[in-house]
Amino acid sequence: MAEYDLTPVAVPAVQTRYRTIQTKIPVPESLPIFEELKRSEPRSMMGQPPIIWDHAEGITISDRWGNRWIDWSSGVLITNVGHAHPAIVAALRAAVERPLLASYVFVHEDRAKLTRMLREISPDPSSYQAFLLSTGSEATENCIKLAKTYALEKHGPQKRVIVSFQNAFHGRTYGAQLAGGNPKLKRWIGCECPNFVQVPFPDGYKNPDTRFELFLETLEAKKIKPEQIAGVMSESFQGCGPDFFPDDYACKLEAYCRQHDIVLIMDEVQAGFGRSGRMFSYQHYGITPDLIACGKGISSSLPISAVIGRTDIMGLYAPGSMTSTHSASPLAVGVAIANIRVIQDEKLPERAEKMGEILIPGLAAVQKRYSHVLGCFHGRGLVAGIQVVKPGTREPDSALATRINLKCVQKGLLMFAPVGVAGECLKVAPPLTIPEDALRESIGVFSDACDEVLD
Repeated sequence: MAEYDLTPVAVPAVQTRYRTIQTKIPVPESLPIFEELKRSEPRSMMGQPPIIWDHAEGITISDRWGNRWIDWSSGVLITNVGHAHPAIVAALRAAVERPLLASYVFVHEDRAKLTRMLREISPDPSSYQAFLLSTGSEATENCIKLAKTYALEKHGPQKRVIVSFQNAFHGRTYGAQLAGGNPKLKRWIGCECPNFVQVPFPDGYKNPDTRFELFLETLEAKKIKPEQIAGVMSESFQGCGPDFFPDDYACKLEAYCRQHDIVLIMDEVQAGFGRSGRMFSYQHYGITPDLIACGKGISSSLPISAVIGRTDIMGLYAPGSMTSTHSASPLAVGVAIANIRVIQDEKLPERAEKMGEILIPGLAAVQKRYSHVLGCFHGRGLVAGIQVVKPGTREPDSALATRINLKCVQKGLLMFAPVGVAGECLKVAPPLTIPEDALRESIGVFSDACDEVLD
Protein backbone atom coordinates (compact mmCIF):
# COMPACT_ATOMS: atom_id res chain seq x y z
CA MET A 1 0.00 0.00 0.00
CA ALA A 2 0.95 3.64 -0.38
CA GLU A 3 2.65 5.72 2.30
CA TYR A 4 1.10 9.12 2.88
CA ASP A 5 2.82 12.22 4.23
CA LEU A 6 1.14 13.38 7.45
CA THR A 7 2.16 17.02 7.01
CA PRO A 8 -1.06 19.09 6.89
CA VAL A 9 -1.51 20.84 3.54
CA ALA A 10 -3.76 23.83 2.86
CA VAL A 11 -6.20 22.94 0.07
CA PRO A 12 -9.03 24.87 -1.61
CA ALA A 13 -12.32 24.84 0.28
CA VAL A 14 -15.09 22.68 -1.17
CA GLN A 15 -18.81 22.90 -0.48
CA THR A 16 -21.35 20.96 -2.56
CA ARG A 17 -24.37 18.83 -1.79
CA TYR A 18 -22.14 15.79 -1.27
CA ARG A 19 -18.66 17.17 -0.48
CA THR A 20 -17.20 19.49 2.15
CA ILE A 21 -13.52 20.32 2.66
CA GLN A 22 -12.86 23.10 5.18
CA THR A 23 -9.54 22.23 6.84
CA LYS A 24 -6.02 21.33 5.90
CA ILE A 25 -5.57 17.72 4.81
CA PRO A 26 -4.71 15.81 6.92
CA VAL A 27 -6.52 17.70 9.65
CA PRO A 28 -3.90 19.05 12.11
CA GLU A 29 -6.04 18.01 15.09
CA SER A 30 -6.06 14.43 13.77
CA LEU A 31 -2.30 13.95 14.02
CA PRO A 32 -2.29 12.74 17.67
CA ILE A 33 -4.56 9.85 16.60
CA PHE A 34 -2.11 8.82 13.88
CA GLU A 35 0.76 9.15 16.35
CA GLU A 36 -0.99 6.89 18.85
CA LEU A 37 -1.64 4.32 16.15
CA LYS A 38 2.03 4.44 15.20
CA ARG A 39 2.89 3.57 18.80
CA SER A 40 0.16 0.99 19.33
CA GLU A 41 -0.20 -1.10 16.19
CA PRO A 42 2.00 -2.49 13.40
CA ARG A 43 2.70 -0.26 10.43
CA SER A 44 0.97 -2.81 8.19
CA MET A 45 -2.33 -1.30 9.37
CA MET A 46 -1.48 2.06 7.83
CA GLY A 47 -1.42 2.76 4.12
CA GLN A 48 -4.77 4.45 3.52
CA PRO A 49 -5.41 8.16 2.80
CA PRO A 50 -4.81 10.16 6.01
CA ILE A 51 -8.32 10.95 7.14
CA ILE A 52 -10.14 9.88 10.31
CA TRP A 53 -13.57 8.40 9.73
CA ASP A 54 -16.14 9.58 12.27
CA HIS A 55 -19.44 8.59 10.66
CA ALA A 56 -20.70 7.41 7.30
CA GLU A 57 -24.18 7.52 5.78
CA GLY A 58 -25.31 6.56 2.31
CA ILE A 59 -22.50 7.45 -0.08
CA THR A 60 -20.55 9.88 2.12
CA ILE A 61 -17.80 9.60 4.74
CA SER A 62 -17.35 12.36 7.35
CA ASP A 63 -14.71 13.25 9.89
CA ARG A 64 -15.44 15.20 13.08
CA TRP A 65 -13.87 18.40 11.80
CA GLY A 66 -16.57 19.10 9.22
CA ASN A 67 -15.06 17.43 6.15
CA ARG A 68 -17.08 15.08 3.98
CA TRP A 69 -16.17 12.88 1.03
CA ILE A 70 -18.06 11.06 -1.70
CA ASP A 71 -17.11 7.43 -1.16
CA TRP A 72 -15.54 5.64 -4.11
CA SER A 73 -14.30 2.80 -1.89
CA SER A 74 -17.38 1.24 -0.25
CA GLY A 75 -14.90 0.52 2.54
CA VAL A 76 -13.19 -2.02 0.35
CA LEU A 77 -16.18 -3.12 -1.76
CA ILE A 78 -18.16 -3.80 1.44
CA THR A 79 -21.00 -1.28 1.63
CA ASN A 80 -22.87 -2.21 -1.55
CA VAL A 81 -26.19 -0.87 -0.21
CA GLY A 82 -24.50 2.24 1.16
CA HIS A 83 -23.27 3.11 4.62
CA ALA A 84 -25.67 2.62 7.52
CA HIS A 85 -28.67 1.72 5.37
CA PRO A 86 -31.79 2.11 7.56
CA ALA A 87 -32.76 -1.53 7.07
CA ILE A 88 -29.34 -2.69 8.26
CA VAL A 89 -29.36 -0.35 11.24
CA ALA A 90 -32.84 -1.63 12.19
CA ALA A 91 -31.72 -5.26 11.89
CA LEU A 92 -28.68 -4.62 14.06
CA ARG A 93 -30.74 -2.79 16.66
CA ALA A 94 -33.28 -5.63 16.74
CA ALA A 95 -30.56 -8.23 17.32
CA VAL A 96 -28.98 -6.20 20.12
CA GLU A 97 -32.31 -5.55 21.82
CA ARG A 98 -33.47 -9.19 21.61
CA PRO A 99 -30.76 -9.79 23.02
CA LEU A 100 -28.73 -12.46 21.23
CA LEU A 101 -25.12 -11.55 20.55
CA ALA A 102 -23.27 -14.86 20.20
CA SER A 103 -24.34 -18.43 19.57
CA TYR A 104 -21.35 -20.45 18.27
CA VAL A 105 -23.09 -23.06 16.05
CA PHE A 106 -26.08 -23.51 18.30
CA VAL A 107 -29.08 -22.92 16.09
CA HIS A 108 -30.95 -19.63 15.90
CA GLU A 109 -33.82 -18.93 13.52
CA ASP A 110 -32.09 -16.29 11.41
CA ARG A 111 -29.40 -18.80 10.46
CA ALA A 112 -32.04 -20.84 8.65
CA LYS A 113 -33.37 -17.70 6.97
CA LEU A 114 -29.99 -16.57 5.66
CA THR A 115 -28.81 -19.97 4.43
CA ARG A 116 -32.14 -20.36 2.59
CA MET A 117 -31.68 -16.93 0.97
CA LEU A 118 -28.17 -17.85 -0.16
CA ARG A 119 -29.36 -21.21 -1.47
CA GLU A 120 -32.09 -19.44 -3.42
CA ILE A 121 -29.57 -17.22 -5.25
CA SER A 122 -27.26 -20.17 -5.98
CA PRO A 123 -27.00 -21.73 -9.45
CA ASP A 124 -29.48 -24.46 -8.44
CA PRO A 125 -31.39 -24.06 -5.15
CA SER A 126 -32.32 -27.75 -5.17
CA SER A 127 -28.70 -28.94 -5.10
CA TYR A 128 -26.67 -26.20 -3.40
CA GLN A 129 -26.16 -25.34 0.26
CA ALA A 130 -24.57 -22.45 2.19
CA PHE A 131 -21.98 -22.53 4.98
CA LEU A 132 -21.59 -19.34 7.05
CA LEU A 133 -18.23 -18.03 8.23
CA SER A 134 -16.64 -14.74 9.30
CA THR A 135 -14.08 -13.56 6.72
CA GLY A 136 -13.36 -13.84 3.03
CA SER A 137 -10.14 -15.71 3.75
CA GLU A 138 -12.13 -18.28 5.75
CA ALA A 139 -14.43 -18.72 2.78
CA THR A 140 -11.64 -19.22 0.25
CA GLU A 141 -9.72 -21.53 2.62
CA ASN A 142 -12.81 -23.68 3.01
CA CYS A 143 -13.33 -23.78 -0.75
CA ILE A 144 -9.79 -25.13 -1.09
CA LYS A 145 -10.41 -27.65 1.69
CA LEU A 146 -13.66 -28.85 0.17
CA ALA A 147 -12.26 -29.15 -3.35
CA LYS A 148 -9.27 -31.16 -2.16
CA THR A 149 -11.46 -33.34 0.07
CA TYR A 150 -13.85 -34.08 -2.81
CA ALA A 151 -10.94 -35.06 -5.05
CA LEU A 152 -9.33 -37.21 -2.35
CA GLU A 153 -12.51 -39.06 -1.49
CA LYS A 154 -13.64 -39.63 -5.07
CA HIS A 155 -10.38 -40.03 -6.98
CA GLY A 156 -7.58 -40.66 -4.48
CA PRO A 157 -4.49 -38.79 -3.27
CA GLN A 158 -3.00 -38.16 -6.70
CA LYS A 159 -5.72 -35.58 -7.46
CA ARG A 160 -4.51 -32.82 -5.12
CA VAL A 161 -3.40 -29.75 -7.12
CA ILE A 162 -5.18 -26.38 -6.88
CA VAL A 163 -4.76 -24.27 -10.01
CA SER A 164 -5.24 -20.53 -9.65
CA PHE A 165 -4.12 -17.44 -11.56
CA GLN A 166 -1.19 -15.08 -11.55
CA ASN A 167 -1.99 -11.72 -9.86
CA ALA A 168 -4.90 -13.33 -7.99
CA PHE A 169 -5.75 -12.37 -4.42
CA HIS A 170 -7.75 -14.76 -2.25
CA GLY A 171 -6.87 -13.52 1.24
CA ARG A 172 -3.97 -13.24 3.69
CA THR A 173 -4.06 -16.61 5.48
CA TYR A 174 -1.79 -19.54 4.61
CA GLY A 175 -3.90 -21.49 2.14
CA ALA A 176 -5.41 -18.35 0.61
CA GLN A 177 -1.94 -16.97 -0.07
CA LEU A 178 -0.69 -20.26 -1.48
CA ALA A 179 -3.52 -19.91 -3.99
CA GLY A 180 -2.73 -16.23 -4.52
CA GLY A 181 -0.82 -15.06 -7.54
CA ASN A 182 1.52 -12.39 -6.13
CA PRO A 183 4.90 -13.90 -5.16
CA LYS A 184 5.72 -10.94 -2.88
CA LEU A 185 2.73 -11.72 -0.65
CA LYS A 186 3.80 -15.32 -0.03
CA ARG A 187 7.54 -14.81 0.33
CA TRP A 188 7.08 -15.38 4.09
CA ILE A 189 6.02 -18.98 3.46
CA GLY A 190 9.62 -19.76 2.57
CA CYS A 191 9.04 -22.34 -0.14
CA GLU A 192 6.81 -23.16 -3.05
CA CYS A 193 4.13 -25.79 -2.61
CA PRO A 194 3.89 -28.15 -5.59
CA ASN A 195 0.18 -28.63 -4.93
CA PHE A 196 -0.59 -24.97 -5.71
CA VAL A 197 0.22 -23.71 -9.20
CA GLN A 198 -0.63 -20.47 -11.02
CA VAL A 199 -1.28 -19.82 -14.67
CA PRO A 200 -1.49 -16.47 -16.53
CA PHE A 201 -4.79 -14.60 -16.22
CA PRO A 202 -6.22 -13.52 -19.60
CA ASP A 203 -6.66 -9.81 -18.75
CA GLY A 204 -5.43 -8.62 -22.16
CA TYR A 205 -3.04 -5.98 -20.77
CA LYS A 206 -0.62 -7.39 -18.20
CA ASN A 207 -0.97 -10.61 -20.19
CA PRO A 208 -1.95 -9.90 -23.82
CA ASP A 209 -2.44 -13.60 -24.62
CA THR A 210 -6.09 -14.34 -23.85
CA ARG A 211 -6.23 -17.78 -25.47
CA PHE A 212 -7.50 -20.64 -23.31
CA GLU A 213 -4.78 -22.69 -24.94
CA LEU A 214 -2.27 -20.74 -22.80
CA PHE A 215 -3.90 -22.28 -19.72
CA LEU A 216 -3.31 -25.76 -21.15
CA GLU A 217 0.21 -24.95 -22.36
CA THR A 218 1.21 -23.58 -18.95
CA LEU A 219 0.00 -26.68 -17.13
CA GLU A 220 1.78 -28.89 -19.62
CA ALA A 221 5.01 -26.91 -19.09
CA LYS A 222 4.61 -27.40 -15.34
CA LYS A 223 3.99 -31.11 -15.93
CA ILE A 224 0.53 -30.93 -14.35
CA LYS A 225 -1.98 -33.40 -15.81
CA PRO A 226 -5.78 -32.99 -15.55
CA GLU A 227 -6.08 -36.10 -13.38
CA GLN A 228 -3.87 -34.38 -10.78
CA ILE A 229 -6.05 -31.26 -10.45
CA ALA A 230 -8.53 -31.09 -7.57
CA GLY A 231 -9.78 -27.58 -8.20
CA VAL A 232 -9.45 -24.46 -10.30
CA MET A 233 -9.96 -21.24 -8.37
CA SER A 234 -10.38 -17.71 -9.66
CA GLU A 235 -11.82 -14.39 -8.65
CA SER A 236 -14.80 -13.66 -10.88
CA PHE A 237 -12.90 -10.50 -11.70
CA GLN A 238 -9.35 -10.00 -10.51
CA GLY A 239 -9.27 -7.25 -7.92
CA CYS A 240 -6.01 -5.81 -9.24
CA GLY A 241 -7.81 -4.61 -12.37
CA PRO A 242 -10.66 -5.18 -12.16
CA ASP A 243 -9.83 -7.75 -14.83
CA PHE A 244 -12.60 -9.91 -16.27
CA PHE A 245 -12.37 -13.17 -18.17
CA PRO A 246 -13.19 -13.18 -21.86
CA ASP A 247 -16.52 -15.01 -22.00
CA ASP A 248 -15.27 -17.76 -24.28
CA TYR A 249 -12.26 -18.40 -22.03
CA ALA A 250 -14.51 -18.80 -18.98
CA CYS A 251 -16.76 -21.21 -20.85
CA LYS A 252 -13.81 -23.30 -22.03
CA LEU A 253 -12.46 -23.33 -18.48
CA GLU A 254 -15.78 -24.64 -17.18
CA ALA A 255 -15.89 -27.32 -19.89
CA TYR A 256 -12.35 -28.41 -18.98
CA CYS A 257 -13.34 -28.76 -15.33
CA ARG A 258 -16.45 -30.74 -16.20
CA GLN A 259 -14.49 -33.06 -18.49
CA HIS A 260 -11.99 -33.92 -15.75
CA ASP A 261 -14.24 -33.70 -12.66
CA ILE A 262 -12.34 -30.69 -11.34
CA VAL A 263 -14.08 -28.48 -8.79
CA LEU A 264 -14.60 -24.99 -10.25
CA ILE A 265 -14.33 -22.34 -7.53
CA MET A 266 -15.35 -18.73 -8.12
CA ASP A 267 -14.18 -16.22 -5.54
CA GLU A 268 -16.95 -13.62 -5.28
CA VAL A 269 -15.72 -12.04 -2.03
CA GLN A 270 -15.41 -8.61 -3.64
CA ALA A 271 -17.27 -9.32 -6.86
CA GLY A 272 -20.61 -10.45 -5.47
CA PHE A 273 -23.93 -8.99 -4.41
CA GLY A 274 -24.59 -6.67 -7.32
CA ARG A 275 -21.21 -5.00 -7.73
CA SER A 276 -20.69 -5.53 -11.47
CA GLY A 277 -24.31 -5.49 -12.57
CA ARG A 278 -25.24 -9.08 -11.66
CA MET A 279 -25.95 -10.63 -8.27
CA PHE A 280 -22.72 -12.59 -8.82
CA SER A 281 -20.09 -11.54 -11.34
CA TYR A 282 -19.54 -15.08 -12.65
CA GLN A 283 -23.04 -14.78 -14.16
CA HIS A 284 -21.61 -12.53 -16.89
CA TYR A 285 -19.87 -15.59 -18.34
CA GLY A 286 -22.80 -18.01 -18.38
CA ILE A 287 -20.93 -20.56 -16.25
CA THR A 288 -21.93 -22.63 -13.20
CA PRO A 289 -19.35 -22.83 -10.42
CA ASP A 290 -19.28 -25.74 -8.01
CA LEU A 291 -18.22 -23.57 -5.06
CA ILE A 292 -18.69 -19.83 -4.53
CA ALA A 293 -16.78 -17.84 -1.90
CA CYS A 294 -18.72 -14.84 -0.58
CA GLY A 295 -17.87 -11.96 1.75
CA LYS A 296 -17.67 -8.15 1.93
CA GLY A 297 -20.93 -7.10 0.21
CA ILE A 298 -22.87 -9.99 1.74
CA SER A 299 -23.67 -7.72 4.70
CA SER A 300 -22.58 -4.23 3.62
CA SER A 301 -21.43 -3.87 7.22
CA LEU A 302 -20.44 -6.50 9.80
CA PRO A 303 -17.93 -9.35 9.24
CA ILE A 304 -19.58 -12.39 7.70
CA SER A 305 -18.75 -14.66 4.78
CA ALA A 306 -20.10 -17.80 3.19
CA VAL A 307 -19.36 -20.70 0.93
CA ILE A 308 -22.20 -21.63 -1.41
CA GLY A 309 -21.69 -24.99 -3.05
CA ARG A 310 -22.94 -28.25 -4.46
CA THR A 311 -24.59 -30.38 -1.79
CA ASP A 312 -22.48 -33.43 -2.61
CA ILE A 313 -19.31 -31.41 -1.92
CA MET A 314 -20.63 -29.43 1.04
CA GLY A 315 -21.77 -32.63 2.78
CA LEU A 316 -18.37 -34.31 2.92
CA TYR A 317 -17.72 -33.47 6.57
CA ALA A 318 -19.55 -35.03 9.50
CA PRO A 319 -21.58 -32.96 12.01
CA GLY A 320 -19.35 -30.72 14.09
CA SER A 321 -16.26 -31.20 11.92
CA MET A 322 -16.55 -28.14 9.65
CA THR A 323 -17.59 -25.14 11.76
CA SER A 324 -16.21 -21.84 12.99
CA THR A 325 -16.47 -19.99 16.31
CA HIS A 326 -18.48 -17.15 14.86
CA SER A 327 -20.26 -19.11 12.14
CA ALA A 328 -23.71 -17.53 11.87
CA SER A 329 -23.06 -14.83 14.48
CA PRO A 330 -26.56 -13.47 15.21
CA LEU A 331 -25.62 -9.82 14.66
CA ALA A 332 -23.92 -10.41 11.32
CA VAL A 333 -26.59 -12.84 10.13
CA GLY A 334 -29.35 -10.34 10.88
CA VAL A 335 -27.72 -7.57 8.88
CA ALA A 336 -26.88 -9.94 6.01
CA ILE A 337 -30.56 -10.87 5.73
CA ALA A 338 -31.52 -7.19 5.65
CA ASN A 339 -28.75 -6.46 3.15
CA ILE A 340 -29.79 -9.13 0.66
CA ARG A 341 -33.41 -8.01 0.90
CA VAL A 342 -32.35 -4.44 0.09
CA ILE A 343 -30.26 -5.62 -2.86
CA GLN A 344 -33.21 -7.58 -4.22
CA ASP A 345 -36.00 -5.11 -3.37
CA GLU A 346 -34.12 -2.07 -4.69
CA LYS A 347 -32.84 -4.05 -7.71
CA LEU A 348 -29.29 -2.94 -7.04
CA PRO A 349 -27.60 -5.26 -9.56
CA GLU A 350 -29.76 -3.74 -12.29
CA ARG A 351 -29.05 -0.29 -10.89
CA ALA A 352 -25.30 -0.94 -10.91
CA GLU A 353 -25.52 -1.96 -14.54
CA LYS A 354 -27.41 1.24 -15.38
CA MET A 355 -25.08 3.51 -13.41
CA GLY A 356 -22.17 1.77 -15.11
CA GLU A 357 -23.41 3.30 -18.35
CA ILE A 358 -22.40 6.64 -16.80
CA LEU A 359 -19.31 5.62 -14.85
CA ILE A 360 -17.54 3.55 -17.50
CA PRO A 361 -17.68 6.10 -20.37
CA GLY A 362 -16.81 8.91 -17.95
CA LEU A 363 -13.66 7.21 -16.72
CA ALA A 364 -12.77 5.97 -20.19
CA ALA A 365 -12.74 9.58 -21.43
CA VAL A 366 -10.24 10.53 -18.72
CA GLN A 367 -8.06 7.52 -19.51
CA LYS A 368 -8.10 8.36 -23.22
CA ARG A 369 -7.02 11.95 -22.49
CA TYR A 370 -3.95 10.74 -20.61
CA SER A 371 -3.37 7.37 -22.22
CA HIS A 372 0.43 7.81 -22.10
CA VAL A 373 0.29 7.36 -18.29
CA LEU A 374 -3.19 5.94 -17.70
CA GLY A 375 -2.30 2.77 -19.49
CA CYS A 376 -5.31 0.53 -19.15
CA PHE A 377 -8.92 0.91 -18.08
CA HIS A 378 -11.31 -1.92 -17.22
CA GLY A 379 -14.74 -1.77 -15.64
CA ARG A 380 -18.22 -3.19 -15.50
CA GLY A 381 -21.22 -1.98 -13.51
CA LEU A 382 -19.96 0.00 -10.52
CA VAL A 383 -16.44 -1.35 -10.34
CA ALA A 384 -13.61 0.04 -12.41
CA GLY A 385 -9.87 0.59 -12.34
CA ILE A 386 -7.19 2.53 -14.16
CA GLN A 387 -3.59 1.29 -14.30
CA VAL A 388 -1.12 4.16 -13.87
CA VAL A 389 2.14 3.57 -15.75
CA LYS A 390 5.35 5.32 -16.60
CA PRO A 391 5.00 7.33 -19.83
CA GLY A 392 4.71 5.21 -22.93
CA THR A 393 5.28 1.92 -21.11
CA ARG A 394 3.35 -0.71 -19.17
CA GLU A 395 5.62 -0.31 -16.15
CA PRO A 396 3.57 0.49 -13.01
CA ASP A 397 3.96 3.98 -11.52
CA SER A 398 2.73 3.70 -7.96
CA ALA A 399 4.02 7.14 -6.97
CA LEU A 400 1.96 8.86 -9.66
CA ALA A 401 -1.10 6.76 -8.77
CA THR A 402 -0.76 7.88 -5.15
CA ARG A 403 -0.51 11.54 -6.19
CA ILE A 404 -3.78 11.27 -8.13
CA ASN A 405 -5.40 9.41 -5.24
CA LEU A 406 -4.36 12.08 -2.73
CA LYS A 407 -5.48 14.93 -4.99
CA CYS A 408 -8.94 13.33 -5.09
CA VAL A 409 -9.00 13.16 -1.28
CA GLN A 410 -8.10 16.84 -1.08
CA LYS A 411 -11.08 17.58 -3.34
CA GLY A 412 -13.59 15.51 -1.35
CA LEU A 413 -13.49 12.21 -3.26
CA LEU A 414 -12.30 9.16 -1.34
CA MET A 415 -10.78 6.04 -2.85
CA PHE A 416 -8.76 3.48 -0.95
CA ALA A 417 -5.02 3.52 -1.62
CA PRO A 418 -3.94 2.34 -5.08
CA VAL A 419 -3.91 -1.43 -5.43
CA GLY A 420 -2.66 -3.81 -8.09
CA VAL A 421 0.54 -5.72 -8.70
CA ALA A 422 2.69 -2.74 -7.68
CA GLY A 423 0.21 -0.24 -6.22
CA GLU A 424 -0.54 1.30 -9.61
CA CYS A 425 -4.29 0.75 -9.90
CA LEU A 426 -6.79 3.48 -9.05
CA LYS A 427 -9.80 1.40 -8.03
CA VAL A 428 -13.33 2.83 -8.24
CA ALA A 429 -16.13 1.14 -6.30
CA PRO A 430 -18.88 3.45 -5.01
CA PRO A 431 -21.92 2.13 -3.17
CA LEU A 432 -24.50 0.75 -5.59
CA THR A 433 -26.97 3.31 -4.23
CA ILE A 434 -25.00 6.32 -5.46
CA PRO A 435 -27.37 8.93 -6.94
CA GLU A 436 -26.80 9.89 -10.56
CA ASP A 437 -25.92 13.50 -9.74
CA ALA A 438 -23.36 12.35 -7.15
CA LEU A 439 -21.85 9.91 -9.64
CA ARG A 440 -21.53 12.60 -12.29
CA GLU A 441 -20.08 15.03 -9.75
CA SER A 442 -17.51 12.50 -8.58
CA ILE A 443 -16.43 11.68 -12.14
CA GLY A 444 -15.88 15.40 -12.65
CA VAL A 445 -13.79 15.59 -9.48
CA PHE A 446 -11.66 12.68 -10.64
CA SER A 447 -11.20 14.30 -14.04
CA ASP A 448 -10.16 17.60 -12.43
CA ALA A 449 -7.71 15.80 -10.13
CA CYS A 450 -6.09 14.09 -13.13
CA ASP A 451 -5.88 17.44 -14.95
CA GLU A 452 -4.12 19.05 -12.00
CA VAL A 453 -1.65 16.21 -11.52
CA LEU A 454 -1.00 15.21 -15.12
CA ASP A 455 -1.15 18.45 -17.16
